[in-house]
Amino acid sequence: MIQQIGKTFVLGTKNTTYCFRVLETGHLEHLHYGRRITVTQEDDEKILTEKHIFLPGNTNNYCGGGLVEAQGDDGQDEEAPPFSLEDIRLEMSSYGKGDIREPFIEVIHGDGSYTSDFLFEKAEISKGKEDFATLPGSYDESGEVDHLCVTLKDRQYDLILELHYYVYEDCDTITRSAKLLNESNDTVKLRRLMSMQLDLDVQGLVFTTFNGAWAREMKRTDVRLLSGKHVNASYTGTSSNRANPFVMLGREKTSEDAGDCYAFNLIYSGNHYEAVEVSGYGKTRIVTGINPQSFEFLVEAGEGFEAPEAVLSFSHEGYNGVSGHMHKFVREHIVRGYWKNRIRPVLLNSWEAAYFNINEKKLLKLAQAGKEAGIELFVMDDGWFGSRDDDTQALGDWEENRKKLPEGVKGLVDKIKAMGLDFGIWVEPEMVNVNSRLYEAHPDWALQIPGKPHSEGRNQRILDLTREEVQEFIIEEMSRVFSSADISYVKWDMNRTFTDYYSAALPPERQGEVAHRYVMGLYRCMKELTERFPKILFEGCAAGGNRFDLGILCYFPQIWASDDTDALCRAEIQTGYSYGYPMSVVSAHVSACPNHQTLRITPLETRFHVACFGVCGYECNFCDMKKEELEAVKAQIALYKEWREILQTGTFYRGRTFADSALGAESVLRQCAGNVVEWTCVSQDRKKAVGFLMQKLVTPNTQFESYQARGLDPDLKYHFYNRELKYNVKEFGDLVNTVSPIHIKQDSAVHNLVAKFVKMDGETEDSYAYGDALMYGGVKLSPSFSGTGYNNEVRYFPDFASRLYFMEAMGAE
Repeated sequence: MIQQIGKTFVLGTKNTTYCFRVLETGHLEHLHYGRRITVTQEDDEKILTEKHIFLPGNTNNYCGGGLVEAQGDDGQDEEAPPFSLEDIRLEMSSYGKGDIREPFIEVIHGDGSYTSDFLFEKAEISKGKEDFATLPGSYDESGEVDHLCVTLKDRQYDLILELHYYVYEDCDTITRSAKLLNESNDTVKLRRLMSMQLDLDVQGLVFTTFNGAWAREMKRTDVRLLSGKHVNASYTGTSSNRANPFVMLGREKTSEDAGDCYAFNLIYSGNHYEAVEVSGYGKTRIVTGINPQSFEFLVEAGEGFEAPEAVLSFSHEGYNGVSGHMHKFVREHIVRGYWKNRIRPVLLNSWEAAYFNINEKKLLKLAQAGKEAGIELFVMDDGWFGSRDDDTQALGDWEENRKKLPEGVKGLVDKIKAMGLDFGIWVEPEMVNVNSRLYEAHPDWALQIPGKPHSEGRNQRILDLTREEVQEFIIEEMSRVFSSADISYVKWDMNRTFTDYYSAALPPERQGEVAHRYVMGLYRCMKELTERFPKILFEGCAAGGNRFDLGILCYFPQIWASDDTDALCRAEIQTGYSYGYPMSVVSAHVSACPNHQTLRITPLETRFHVACFGVCGYECNFCDMKKEELEAVKAQIALYKEWREILQTGTFYRGRTFADSALGAESVLRQCAGNVVEWTCVSQDRKKAVGFLMQKLVTPNTQFESYQARGLDPDLKYHFYNRELKYNVKEFGDLVNTVSPIHIKQDSAVHNLVAKFVKMDGETEDSYAYGDALMYGGVKLSPSFSGTGYNNEVRYFPDFASRLYFMEAMGAE
């Protein structure tokens, strides 16, 4: 709901209120964003407005177009406002009139001036949301989303700035965007246009970012800001694995389940920027938008520029609360199309099984093994086209390699389909190898500085998507590939970051536009192809999580979260993503051990447990697996199919995480702080749930552990139980000799024979309790093995072990 009460605007969701007012000067003063409050008449906002009597020392009076009626003959203010723009909360800001904090907009005018002064002109409240002209955005199928457009004008330079607000009430989410219109006769240089600015009258907030690198994405980092500035940004040409655009601000004591916190994200896939600054007056400002580094966009007379859409949410119920808002918003107002609400298939990807060394015979054998295990979709990864025997060649040459695929892609697909499997294919459309027919024909199609040495990544270069002819090439080549056979799934990869930003198609004065124009070109390609092939399940990928953002999710309903499939790493990575993204968009695979990225060995069950909380698939060589392992995989897939609707569509909650700080005295009787991760996913009707518990390392002589559910109905009684598993006696090593009548040498023929027939029973959890007890009391689990004895009532829980727990309400079907 949006209301205008006099000069005050009130935006309300189910549990939050966002409001601001127009000052006498024409600036917009931010009043409140937080828990829902009552503002029904103009007097109600008086307690929220700052009181100013005298100007703070060493600050500047505002003088500008908003006080024309108070100016004397000399053009100076006769009664300047008793405040400085440096010491007031604003909806947007600029340099030149006294506010020296992080600006919302920076423009260089035709006369060379950097000063901007955007003041209130008008406001319009409406229903519905129009599409952006050049960018993706949120949407509302009902057409009932409330929209506020506030128009500001720089009267000295005839520039218009539109601030757009959209209210998604049920998600407790507000989105913001901005658009600059040049109504002057001059070309202006736009150096910065943020999407969102929020000024708060507190300091000491904790700024939470999610940082990392290839194979270690989304590590949560907390910084408490008492003064100065902290920046989270990407300059990779993508949203990046170094710094995801999703960030949070919270009170120092905010926990997963209690405390005030804000969440912010950006619907954009390029260089982004999130800066939090605490002023000398104790006010905190956060801005989000396109990274201004090396950005300069020429806006000619009569033209405009639109900024990406920013997403904001607030919760007083901790990080789980604000995550729930974001999850619902992404599912309902970002992900769209045929696969929006459909259950995703279990896939088997060929990459870690074969890498580039593929051929039809090998792929068919792998697919058949997958079919027998319960796989539904077989994916042929890199290596199927041109002379693609390694990563140094053939990118851009999208003709199938007939030596590897004698009957082409269609011949292979027909045989896969005859097995009862759907088929998927890997592509990397944005890239080109110098060693390719495409580069030989069109070297000018690559982003590179003519005549200068180029810094390459992964032996490849980036196609210049600022050029319409390159966009057309990608659209038509991919259309040809996707229509050449019955293809159900596409993995769209992008394996390097940008260097040497330069387009030969743009003049020197427009080279600051390259990064943003590339993203606009990419969106055009994705939009066209997803509209041409609406039933294909597209999965985004960029060297793993190098482009995991809301912009990509507007076209592709899921994204490969990381090239790191190590279960321990993935548990932390997926926990990081869960703060801002629902697990239904996070693709996760079970892979072989030793893991190909870390060489770590983790239990097969743990690898499955972690992957099943995302969109679960497999990426290992079923043809080389032992019979016992294949039987375990088969059971895993059957279990996942039974519970995947809840895992893919349910509400996700975090319990303890690897990032937890010290737990205090009680940690003596629990695992070490940060050693345990705990998740719960609950069905929409709250009648069924799946729980997950994993530890990093064993703490010696520690038997106790508990699992604490979240999100259940407190008044329903649930059946709580685990899977009955058996363990290989070899996992207990030489301890077998404590019960064996004869000595058994490890890895001997006798040891292997015993292991074939003797299995160790795992513990059984089987109890009934009300939801409130499961959530607020927790389940005290069977004791862990601690070196003093083992039987079927003891929990076998070595390093990297995990458990799934299931909860079903009594009488639930």
